[in-house]
Amino acid sequence: MRKKIVAANWKMNKTLQEGKTLVNAIISGNSNVDVTKIIFPPSLFVTEFASSIKENAGFFVGAQNCYHTESGAFTGEISASAIASCGATHIIIGHSERRQYFHETAEQLKQKVNLALKHKLVAVYCVGEKLNERQTNHYFTAVKNQLQEVIFHLSESEIKNIVIAYEPVWAIGTGLTASPEQAQEMHAFIRLAAAEKYGISIANQISILYGGSCNAKNAKELFACADVDGGLIGGASLVAEEFLQITNSF
Repeated sequence: MRKKIVAANWKMNKTLQEGKTLVNAIISGNSNVDVTKIIFPPSLFVTEFASSIKENAGFFVGAQNCYHTESGAFTGEISASAIASCGATHIIIGHSERRQYFHETAEQLKQKVNLALKHKLVAVYCVGEKLNERQTNHYFTAVKNQLQEVIFHLSESEIKNIVIAYEPVWAIGTGLTASPEQAQEMHAFIRLAAAEKYGISIANQISILYGGSCNAKNAKELFACADVDGGLIGGASLVAEEFLQITNSF
């Protein structure tokens, strides 16, 4: 049975003290014990939060990004090995903001995935179409290419350490949300693509999250879809009550 997951992507928000307050409120709140909760704070806070939640069942800490090489003279960048050494268990790779603003290529993302798995990090790999790809009915092709270029080289055992997050780019931070029908259609397509590559048994073990402006108001309807296994939450994860409500939306 695949995991139900709600992941909090804080992006570039919160000071350390604000983050501590938020984490404490989430940990002490009423969250679904059957749901895996992952906090993705700014990387500076990973050690602090990994230490504070390690005794709380169902909670994990991850990083929002890593560099695509093992080590070297890359001032300001953070390696997958450094992230793992700080207690992180997960990492986001390929978020649309990284692709758009930092021009990350498929080859770089592939290298990041390889390094993440090498250092025992579960990679939350993001895929999704842009607005013009949706409008011109090229969204299936766009997403399948992103899967094939970055993660479909992995072995059957490696792919089990991948979580896929579908984030329609046109819905990121815009307040727009894919309808439950649109979300289910794409999630089912992603699972079918994984089944064609790895077989239906493995495909049914891969958690696929929805990541396009998911919030407390729409989470229940989205999570009711057969192939939607949770959410990668942006703005709504910055408010403890709303994040907790999302975890209770299954």
